[in-house]
Amino acid sequence: METVAGRKVLITGAAMGLGKSFAERAVRERATDVVLWDINDNALKETAAELSKLGAARIHQYVVDVSDRRAITDAGTAVRAEVGDIDILVNNAGIVRGNGYFWETPDRGDIEKTMAINSLAPMYITLEFLPAMVRRGTPARVLNISSSAGLVSNPRMSVYAASKWAALGWSDSVRLELEQSGNEHVKVTTFCPTYINTGMFAGAKGFLFTPIIEQDHAVDTAWNEMKKGSALVVMPWTSRLNRAISGLLPLKVRDFYLNAVGVYHSMDEFTGRAG
Repeated sequence: METVAGRKVLITGAAMGLGKSFAERAVRERATDVVLWDINDNALKETAAELSKLGAARIHQYVVDVSDRRAITDAGTAVRAEVGDIDILVNNAGIVRGNGYFWETPDRGDIEKTMAINSLAPMYITLEFLPAMVRRGTPARVLNISSSAGLVSNPRMSVYAASKWAALGWSDSVRLELEQSGNEHVKVTTFCPTYINTGMFAGAKGFLFTPIIEQDHAVDTAWNEMKKGSALVVMPWTSRLNRAISGLLPLKVRDFYLNAVGVYHSMDEFTGRAG
């Protein structure tokens, strides 16, 4: 898939950050329809207005709380009725809560919310649109935004890491199911970056040879690899190295190394996006 021109694209968490950038790419590549899902009504309206000025794509906006399974079902039904079948799905919506140790979790509701948005929502959303992708037999893509936190354990983000490990395992399993069932016209790409300068991880620190990733670089990489149909995209190269080390070294040696290079202290001063 060299371009998304002429296709229908749906992006979750589309009002700001990576989601907004993905939507801009879709519009600039002349997608026919760009569907935006987000819980932030005001930001969603502003983004939709901006995108309408960039190209001829029809922009559709839906206020959706993806932590609510019923809201996902209702929005999926509305999209199929108003827009039709989706060709490209970007499961981008995600949250991170807290910066303390697990036993210091102030609100246990944060655990449910994090797992619902980061792990369960991509499953339920994909289930709304994947069956039609399979039936149609035409090229389709699912891009799932996971994290390098789904590859290597990290202190002060245990619930977030758990949610991204779940997302990664599910996403790559669906890829294999599509390949084994002869439905390779649908490609699933899992994207696992380290910290990106969207504001979501404000206060987090880069570590040895691993600066905070520029948003445009992350989006360009994920978008292009999605179109190619790449299975797993891990960036930067140090995350691929850390993943390999985690699988090869004895646990104590791995912990010593990741602590020494700063991975295990990258969340020490995390504050997150204001509000």
